[in-house]
Amino acid sequence: MTKKHDHFLLVCSNCRGSDSTDLAIRTLAGRLPDGFAIRMVNCMAGCDRPTTIGFQAPGKAQYLFGDIATHEDLDAVVEFAEQYLRCADGWTNATDRPQALFTKTLSRMPRIEQGVSL
Repeated sequence: MTKKHDHFLLVCSNCRGSDSTDLAIRTLAGRLPDGFAIRMVNCMAGCDRPTTIGFQAPGKAQYLFGDIATHEDLDAVVEFAEQYLRCADGWTNATDRPQALFTKTLSRMPRIEQGVSL
């Protein structure tokens, strides 16, 4: 049976942080909640703060985190993935996110509202 993924952890393939992209992916693979898939992204413009990791899901706010460099950071990414999955609109406050990500948030973009004409 094929698993359905509707939540995505994006990992910059160009970042050169203290933990390599490959190490980040190996560390995160198998630890993310069901419904998540890891996608490599060519660049997310977080070049000054590698390694950058993003979160996306339909109908949810999107996040970009930078300076993901330690195993503690990667543990916090897994913890945030669980929080993000449970949150209906994906919107979280900085103080509610794992402490290791508190100063690593590069952006939070609101969800695109369904049925809103632009």
